[in-house]
Amino acid sequence: MNQWMLEPAEILAIHPVLPVLVVDSIEQALSIGSALIEGGHSALEVTLRTPAALDAITELRCTFPDVLVGAGTVLNTSHYDQAVKAGAQFAVSPGLTEALLHHARNQTIPLMPGVANASVIMLALSQGYDCLKFFPAEASGGVAVLKALAGPFPQIRFCPFGGISAANAKDYLALSNVPAVSGSWMIPAEAVIPIVFSKS
Repeated sequence: MNQWMLEPAEILAIHPVLPVLVVDSIEQALSIGSALIEGGHSALEVTLRTPAALDAITELRCTFPDVLVGAGTVLNTSHYDQAVKAGAQFAVSPGLTEALLHHARNQTIPLMPGVANASVIMLALSQGYDCLKFFPAEASGGVAVLKALAGPFPQIRFCPFGGISAANAKDYLALSNVPAVSGSWMIPAEAVIPIVFSKS
């Protein structure tokens, strides 16, 4: 049993597209965040790939208190703890380690670990994780692989990331085991284009 205040399934149910931000400054994060929120998004993932990421998470939380802000590219327990301290409300990793799985189960914010094959899915499932990031989605076989995984893992819900675009997002969202996709295609340098998808 985890101690999370929010379940990953609740996050994925907010909007069928989870924007992923890579930001170089707080100002950039606030500008992109504002545009995404105006476009209808109410959950954002900020990757821990830049020095500005943690401060950006803090500022996004303060500026947009009604929006869920998570940390992406969480590679280890140290990253996870830094994300919690910055105010992140969820964490996403490109893969998983047993140490990270165990650590996150006893903390307050949910972790969505990354998987790309059945063996890793089984490890995640054995630790109580049933909402997983499918990464890198297109390079790992995309829609066809997710369809195949639905057979042995009907309880798993996936959020694909990696190679997702406006052109193929609907193909993923048509799958019963994909409540949401994540990506950054809707964040061009000059503007943010509101993207509207529906699960029906």
